[in-house]
Amino acid sequence: MLISPKDKETLRRLAAEKAAVAALPDQQRNIELWRRVNNLEAARPPLWINELPWGEMDGDGELASHCEGDLARQAETQLRRELHQWRHMPGNMVVEPVYYSPMSLKDSGFGIDQINSGVIHHGAVDSSAFTQLINDFKDVEKIKDPVVELDAEATEQRFHALSDAFGDLLPVVRRGVGMQWFTLWDNLIRWYGVERAMLDLLLNPDLVKACLQRLLDAFLARQRQYERLNLLERCDGNVRIGSGGLGYLDGLIKDGFDPAHVRAVDQWGCGNAQIFSEVSPEHHEEFSLQYERVWLKQFGLTYYGCCEQLHNKIHLLETIPNLRKISMSPWADVEKMVERTGGRYVLSYKVNPSYLAHDNWDKEIVRKHIVEVLRQTRGVPMEIIIKDVSTVRNQPRRVWEMAEVIMEETGELYA
Repeated sequence: MLISPKDKETLRRLAAEKAAVAALPDQQRNIELWRRVNNLEAARPPLWINELPWGEMDGDGELASHCEGDLARQAETQLRRELHQWRHMPGNMVVEPVYYSPMSLKDSGFGIDQINSGVIHHGAVDSSAFTQLINDFKDVEKIKDPVVELDAEATEQRFHALSDAFGDLLPVVRRGVGMQWFTLWDNLIRWYGVERAMLDLLLNPDLVKACLQRLLDAFLARQRQYERLNLLERCDGNVRIGSGGLGYLDGLIKDGFDPAHVRAVDQWGCGNAQIFSEVSPEHHEEFSLQYERVWLKQFGLTYYGCCEQLHNKIHLLETIPNLRKISMSPWADVEKMVERTGGRYVLSYKVNPSYLAHDNWDKEIVRKHIVEVLRQTRGVPMEIIIKDVSTVRNQPRRVWEMAEVIMEETGELYA
C-alpha cells in the first residue's frame, strides 16, 4: 500500500490536472443535463462512453504507465484514462473534484466455479467455452450464498496512502457498494450452457426454475450482508446505472434517509436477461422477470435491459417496481419503443459498436443513422451510450469522431 516518492510525483501531476478539469463549468452543465433527462424531461440526449478497448486507444502515448507500485499504477491508470477521455471523447461525461478509494471487500462468490474449457484470443476481447456444471437437481445446491467481509485494515491503508500522495490536490473519498450489476442469466449460462438452458425452458423447466430461485436467494443473501455491514453507497450521481449512463436525478432520496446508513431503497437497481433476446414474452416473464422483480422491488428506482431486444416486452417491463430507464439495444425497433413507452421512461439508446470495426471507417454512415434515431425519438427522454467496443482497428480516432458526430447532431436538433 506504500507509494514511492517517484510514483507520488506522477500521481500528483495527474491529480492536479483532474482537479483543474473538474473545476470547469462544463461539469455542472453536464450534471444538469443528466438530471433533466433522468427526471423524464425531453432534453437533449446526453452522450456517455465506456467499455473501450483501452489497449488500442493509446495512439500518442498519453495512456502509458510510469508508476511502479501496484496501488500507484492502479490509480495512475484510472486517472490517465479519465483525462484521456475528457481530452478526446468527453461526450457528456462528468469529471468530479474527488478520487474514489474503494472499500476492500472479500467475497466468497457463489461457490460454483465456472471452468473455461477453451479460450480464443481476439485482441481486445476473448471468447471462452465453459464446461457444463449443472446437469440435474442435485447440482442446484452447488450454488452457495456468498460470504462478504470488509477488510477494514486494507481499506484504510489504501485510503491513507492515496490521501498522503495527492489528497491535498484532489480529495480522496472512501466508496462502498453503489449500483450493483444484477443478472441471473449472465451467471447461469456459464454453469448450465446456453444451448442446454434454452432447450430446458421447454424440456426441463422445473430444473431451470430451481436454479433461478437458488441463485436469486444467493444474491439476496449477499445484499443482506451489504446492508448489515453498512457497505451501501448512494448512486444518484456520477455513477453508471445498469448498462446505461449516469444516475443524476431528483427525488431518489426520500424521507427517512440516513446518509450514515444507506439502504437499497436509496439506490438505483438494475436487471437484465441478455440471453433472452429471442425468447418469447411469456417465457421471459416465466423464467426471468418473476424472479428479477423480487430483486428490483428493493430499490428506489430501476433500470432494465442491456443487449436484448425489448420492444415487444414493454407490457412486461411496466410491472417492474419503480422502473425509470429501459435499454434500447442496437437491435431494438426504435419506433415501437417510442410508441409503447410514450415518454414514461428514459430510453437508453445503444449505438451499434460494429460501425467502429469496419475495414473502412466512415463517420457519415454514423451521422445518417443517428439523425434517423433522433428524428424517431424527438420529444422522448433519451440517453445515448457508446459501449461494448471490442475494437477500433487500432484507430482510436474512430470513436473520437463517432462521439463528435453524435454531439454535433444532438446539439443541432436541440439547439
